[in-house]
Amino acid sequence: MTVVEQYDVAADAKKRINLRNAKTKYFHVKALSNGAYVLEPRVLVSPAAISARSLRTLDKSVANLKKGVASAPIDLSAFIKA
Repeated sequence: MTVVEQYDVAADAKKRINLRNAKTKYFHVKALSNGAYVLEPRVLVSPAAISARSLRTLDKSVANLKKGVASAPIDLSAFIKA
């Protein structure tokens, strides 16, 4: 791993800090015995929580997409901000 960004922060009165340019909204925090904290990006649903049936459906869908068995492309240009 390489350091991409480095800066100092101060905790406010409620012992909160702000992360600059955070890529995700939720983090899993580990407090280490040496006083350090490790933040790992999280999603609301753990990948292990996806059912076997859903995973089979996803695998089947990806296989069909790779074979070219898919619907026509959807035009999303109306949703793109100019």
